[in-house]
Amino acid sequence: MNTFGKIFRISIFGESHGNSVGVTLDGVPAGLSLVFKDFFNDLNRRRSGAKGTTPRKEADLPKLMSGVFNDHTTGAPLTILFENTNIRSKDYSKLRETPRPGHADFVAAKKYSGFEDYRGGGHFSGRLTLGLVAAGVIAKKLIGAIQIKARLIEAGGTSEIEAAIDKVIEEQDSIGGIVECRINGLPVGLGEPFFDSVESAISHMAFSIPAIKGVEFGSGFNAAKMKGSEHNDNIISMDGKTETNNAGGINGGITNGNELVFRIAVKPTSSTSKKQRTMNIKTGKLDNLEVQGRHDACIALRVPVVLEAVTAIVLADFMMQEHKIPGIIINKMEKK
Repeated sequence: MNTFGKIFRISIFGESHGNSVGVTLDGVPAGLSLVFKDFFNDLNRRRSGAKGTTPRKEADLPKLMSGVFNDHTTGAPLTILFENTNIRSKDYSKLRETPRPGHADFVAAKKYSGFEDYRGGGHFSGRLTLGLVAAGVIAKKLIGAIQIKARLIEAGGTSEIEAAIDKVIEEQDSIGGIVECRINGLPVGLGEPFFDSVESAISHMAFSIPAIKGVEFGSGFNAAKMKGSEHNDNIISMDGKTETNNAGGINGGITNGNELVFRIAVKPTSSTSKKQRTMNIKTGKLDNLEVQGRHDACIALRVPVVLEAVTAIVLADFMMQEHKIPGIIINKMEKK
């Protein structure tokens, strides 16, 4: 459904062209310092307007609706709301008859019997990642000194990202990319074997980001080309450090104390100005489609901060299960 987590739980809500989008968090400990400006850096990194991103600009100002009092969390469910103000829903009216190839238009109409909000992709829109980023800000506070850094390492099949963006803008098309995430400072022992492995949980959350089509950890798919003697990471210290890191920092679904490394594949944005063929569900015949509206030439440009957020959410939940959240919350009565 729309909720993730066991102890640190998040629920996203809203539609791209509805009144608002946002997130509700449950399990946030009381006493965590939280102010308006804490969100600015990550929200700005996600913001549109740069070359290759959608020209739709929103203020994206977080409204802390509950769970915060006197600049600290209260322990109650915490809801963060973002209003939608810059919407042009008429751009999507034709999509009722001619669903976009590669997008969720067709399956959404079938699953929800035509009652779905189709404007801007509705609940399937990348705009809902705003709630994920906001939740990630709080998760990053909870995991303390653990460092999470994601970056776009490839776009359109090349590491020459700026050139690839310039070319696809000129062609009025879209491209995908690969985003790599590296996490340092993790303790040994997070995660569970099989269904609650670190890979399982991170992959689960990574695929909640629209447009993600693949994930690999460590050497990933290249491991299939290696011999065991090549792929094995020799342990060289009592704290578990290894000579290589083909495992990506995880063995048996559990963190091993090395850098956690994984990559995700982001598909090209479905909405492009190129003429496409699709089924006209009103006439039952094939039809030409030229998508209108404001869209990203490369949505992967805005994914790194979202990937950091979902990774932090997963780690915060694992750490709370293991009672390993750092002691960053100070009881104000004791302080006096």
